[in-house]
Amino acid sequence: MGDTIFGKIIKREIPADIVYEDDEVLAFRDLNPQAPVHVLFIPKRAIATLNDATPDDAALLGKMLLAAANYAKQQGFAEDGYRTVVNCNTHGGQTVYHLHVHLLAGRRMTWPPG
Repeated sequence: MGDTIFGKIIKREIPADIVYEDDEVLAFRDLNPQAPVHVLFIPKRAIATLNDATPDDAALLGKMLLAAANYAKQQGFAEDGYRTVVNCNTHGGQTVYHLHVHLLAGRRMTWPPG
């Protein structure tokens, strides 16, 4: 699971506000939210960056996105809309090297982000 903060959350070594979990994916509220809803969806198997994903990871990556979409539907904001983001490496804004999908909602998103 890795030694990142996300690996420690998966192993329940540190607390998190978990909102979704299955055998392969865990989701929890971001501690530094950038929108009224800011949830991180992570694979339970550590993959450092999107660059490190392989074709064998395709189903897992799909499960992460589908889990995010299902969460949006269950929480009632799917129709209004939401943003999903995957940051990759330093210039992409990645700060935790455990692949994750940001789900942001609850306000109108602008581009560039802000």
